[in-house]
Amino acid sequence: MSLKHNLILLAGHYKGIDQRIRDVLVTQEISIGDYVLTGGELPALVVIDAVVRLLPGVLHDIEAALTDSFQEGILDYLHYSRPAEFRGMGVPEVLQSGNHQRIAAWREEQALQKTRERRPDLLNF
Repeated sequence: MSLKHNLILLAGHYKGIDQRIRDVLVTQEISIGDYVLTGGELPALVVIDAVVRLLPGVLHDIEAALTDSFQEGILDYLHYSRPAEFRGMGVPEVLQSGNHQRIAAWREEQALQKTRERRPDLLNF
């Protein structure tokens, strides 16, 4: 969708958009999930954020977007930052090893495990 030159979002309120408008003007409907909100403003902001972040210059490193969650159809692997120890919990040793092949294998394994636990529906293809 971010490849379009123009994008107009109609954000319904309470029960949605008048069916006549939907029939004549709407070219695509988007859902951000199976839940109900009081209005379409927040979902519209979610769509705007997802689209705008892919425009050149928005992200510092556009290549980073290629490794985001769902790029491979599964959830992202676990992430760790500094400090190396937090409340007695450490960063997994493999991530500190410097062995890029082992790190890549660990990340893939963690992503699959996380997906199996939280979103098994993504693995049912």
